[in-house]
Amino acid sequence: MTAVLAHSHGAPTGSPPERFTSRNPDDFPIPSTAQEDWRFTPLARIRAFFEPFEPDGVIDGDQSVPAGASVEVVDPSGLAAFGTALTPADRVSALAMANAKRGLHVTVDAGAELAEPIVLYRKGISGRSYTHHVVEVGANAKATLVIDHRGLIQVAANIEFIVGDGASLSVVAVNAADEGSVQLSSYAALVGRDASYRHTNITIGGSLVRIVPTVRFAGPGGQAELLGVSFAGDAQHFESRLFVDHGAPNCTSNVLYKNALLGESARTVWIGDVRIRPTATGTQTYEMNRNLLLSDGARADSVPNLEIETGDIAGAGHASTTGRFDDLQLFYLQSRGIPEDEARRLVVRGFFADVVERIGVPDLQRQIMTAIEARLGFTPELETSE
Repeated sequence: MTAVLAHSHGAPTGSPPERFTSRNPDDFPIPSTAQEDWRFTPLARIRAFFEPFEPDGVIDGDQSVPAGASVEVVDPSGLAAFGTALTPADRVSALAMANAKRGLHVTVDAGAELAEPIVLYRKGISGRSYTHHVVEVGANAKATLVIDHRGLIQVAANIEFIVGDGASLSVVAVNAADEGSVQLSSYAALVGRDASYRHTNITIGGSLVRIVPTVRFAGPGGQAELLGVSFAGDAQHFESRLFVDHGAPNCTSNVLYKNALLGESARTVWIGDVRIRPTATGTQTYEMNRNLLLSDGARADSVPNLEIETGDIAGAGHASTTGRFDDLQLFYLQSRGIPEDEARRLVVRGFFADVVERIGVPDLQRQIMTAIEARLGFTPELETSE
């Protein structure tokens, strides 16, 4: 098993270079492992996404939309909000933005407090797709959005979140696709004054999942929380590349991503970049990545980066840990009569619990924990009711 950790704190002199973004795919070179953004990615498995393709994806969709919200199928390029939160940071995202002719426009009325989550269910059947969704949450609204991906999926996707002043949006993205699936997704949020945004990414399926979540603040007082859970098995590559851009004063960001790896070819990558600009006085930020290696040969790469360009902040820090089971914890459980397999299940469940419990959708939380336990070979007894 392998764990790789790197980190940086600021630049030795001057300001760091700007993160390159562009809507034009030709502004980006063909990805190679010589490029920092792609050096951990198994490029041979996704080369078909590096040039434009004719979408032929077949996807079944369903949705649940409570009062106070709406969901429409649109040509995203025709929306006024198109590109408000997201400018592509890599070639695949730029190709998706240029070529996606269908997407969803999700809106939440200003002042609405949704009684139930908005649920978007997508099951891939065949083929490859581009998609670009735009989510707009009105001022002082409160909403939860669940995006659930299943089936056989081959997709390059962009999703924008525009969170109005004083609004609250919790997003849960569930990646539980079949073997052979490839998901290359960029999520971008623009968080308004005194607004809050939580993005929880759950990856338990698919062969290659690469997500790029970004957050920017449109005004002071914003809060962002980025959470992640992944469980990688043999031949699965799960990669998360986060960027939190603090440019407004008195904003807060917290990042917590947890990965478990079971299988000698299991692989996870976590890159956490946080930038605090000179204008972002009073910033409070912390990021943590924890990796649990459950078998020999598994590899977790973890690279937190923190760039601070002002001395007037409330606090900033990061941490990353990678390790095996805690043998003492296992011994403690077994000494109390708990079989080894059950003890391991309890340790893994405890490892993920604090993230899963923050989702706030009890049925979904149970589904996720059941799926994690199934990866460990544990099948819960069926509940009975009288």
